[in-house]
Amino acid sequence: MSLIAGFGCRRGAPADSVAAALAAALDAAGRTPAALTALATSTAKSAEPGLQTIAARLALPLTPLPDAALMAAAPACLTASSRVQALTGLPCLAEAAALAAAGPGARLLGPRQSAGGLATCALATTEPAP
Repeated sequence: MSLIAGFGCRRGAPADSVAAALAAALDAAGRTPAALTALATSTAKSAEPGLQTIAARLALPLTPLPDAALMAAAPACLTASSRVQALTGLPCLAEAAALAAAGPGARLLGPRQSAGGLATCALATTEPAP
């Protein structure tokens, strides 16, 4: 079973904002960083220094996902941002990335969490619902 953290962020979002969004998502889901198996975002965001820094700190891969995979996961998103919709066509990048990276049968552990409007994080898993 996997636990994937999906991310969205503004260009240049600092690592502290990315870490805060991750911490909020983990806290809301009652999980710890040790449970994570990978991080994910769009191909376009995968080079963001803040995301790269958090992946390095956690020693986890940051999976870049193509637009087609994100769009396929979009119908299962729980939240929607008009800003993200206008920029990417997705309701929520963090949620779509988590779902797409977790694979078939994945489910979100809750809506995405935000850190000061600079970064968002959502968690998806392949474990059965309780």
